[in-house]
Amino acid sequence: MRVVAKIGTSSLTDDRGHIHEAAIDKLTTEIAGLRQAGHEVLLVSSGAVAAGVAALGFAARPTDVLTLQAVSAVGQSRFMGVYNEALARFGLIGAQVLVDPHDFTARHQYLHARRTLERLLDLGCVPIINENDAIAAGEMRYGDNDRIAALVAHSMKADVLVLLTDLDGLYTADPRTDPAAELITTVAADDPLLAISATEGGSGRGSGGMSSKLAAARIASWSGVRTVIGRASRPDVLAGAAAGEPVGTTFAGHDRSLPARKLWIAFAAEVTGTITVDAGARTALIERGVSLLPAGVREVRGDFGEGDTVSVADLDGHVFARGMVFATARQLRAAAGKRTSELPEGMVHEVIHRDDLVLLP
Repeated sequence: MRVVAKIGTSSLTDDRGHIHEAAIDKLTTEIAGLRQAGHEVLLVSSGAVAAGVAALGFAARPTDVLTLQAVSAVGQSRFMGVYNEALARFGLIGAQVLVDPHDFTARHQYLHARRTLERLLDLGCVPIINENDAIAAGEMRYGDNDRIAALVAHSMKADVLVLLTDLDGLYTADPRTDPAAELITTVAADDPLLAISATEGGSGRGSGGMSSKLAAARIASWSGVRTVIGRASRPDVLAGAAAGEPVGTTFAGHDRSLPARKLWIAFAAEVTGTITVDAGARTALIERGVSLLPAGVREVRGDFGEGDTVSVADLDGHVFARGMVFATARQLRAAAGKRTSELPEGMVHEVIHRDDLVLLP
């Protein structure tokens, strides 16, 4: 069995950002147990920024991008030192892998990243993956490791994705403020719950919350991968999740899957605008799988640029697709509703190519 585990900042550091070595000892002990049982494990680990903040003696998490990138570089090296020391107790070697969105959306890079991870597993290493915060550009980055973990699970054809957090799983309400909140133990692949956003429950030290975990579960589900959200401090949580035991909230994998690029567009990319299309265009996109042309566009909202991801809505305002646009919002407003022969000079003939368009569940 191939397991992708992701652990968040709040489970790895204290309130001041200092690395919680006992938590890493527990995690690596469980990873070693899975390895001894014959399973392969890839770890996606957050916490670099928080650890860097503590190491540099900052009173709070910086807000400017350059300083955040610098403290990430400091914290990442510290984390790898602790991980490798803990893994060495079991004769295991950790391998740092820093990724960015291009590693999953560009075909050649996607294949290269997958081959590298496969080779590390062949060598008996434990890949320890994080976003390359130190050099990632703000307009093309993930912002949380939950989505990265889901895309890794997709690319590596994992059997299960385990998202470790400071809660027992997904609840009907925030259990920290609502005593009546109940744990949701199972979510079907076609459950409407996967289409909504949960209340953010982030610690303030990391960048993710329960909403990002739901987004990750959507990505994994559409990859055919079972996902489990569970408490990082729960004894044997990884072994239980791998065995299918009730150790949190389990999301079933879908019986159909999307390629990584479309997973990114549908569930991971930041949406910067909305294109409203007429009924004819909606029918053509859904039933014939064609590209979106300017003639079918009725309204453009937002200030997006070429290459941005936008929502596609019908005349009733229902968002039924997402796609990567080939034109700016300004260009598209000038071309909306026009046939190809009527388009301004230099205007692309396809607003969203069918290969960059994803119909939403």
